[in-house]
Parts: sequence; structure tokens; C-alpha cells
Amino acid sequence: MKLIKFYAEWCQPCKMLSRIMEDIDLGVPIENIDIDKNMDIAMQYGVRGVPMLVLVDEQGNTLKTKSGLLNEQQLFDFVKGV
Repeated sequence: MKLIKFYAEWCQPCKMLSRIMEDIDLGVPIENIDIDKNMDIAMQYGVRGVPMLVLVDEQGNTLKTKSGLLNEQQLFDFVKGV
């Protein structure tokens, strides 16, 4: 499993989420994707707003998604509540 975080450099909630994610260990690898530099990937995952988190399995299948700023507990619940 891995967590994909879609963000944009200009997005303040994205910056806040990045700071929160730096301080905790979610137990899964995290891939950061800038939507302005990777529009094709963002479109593939149906990103309509940032920040957006996508949890994928080993085959790359989407398990679940979540948009918006989350706190530490919400992040843990999102990742562990599969």
C-alpha cells in the first residue's frame, strides 16, 4: 500500500498538510505529486481539488480518497481504516 498526496505549490492547506505529515509516521510510503507539473496523473485519479490523498494497493488500485486538510488523527484513521 502507498499514499499519494496531490498538492500545488500555491495551496496553503497543502502546505499545512505537508507540515503535519512530516511530523508523523503513517506506516506507508508517501508519494507527493504536484498537480501543476503532473496534470495527466491528477486527471487519472480524478483530482478536482487539493490537497487530495489517494490510498492505493500494491497493484495501484485506488482503495479510497480524501480531499481537504486533515489533522493527525484523521490521517491515521484514513490510512489505517482500510
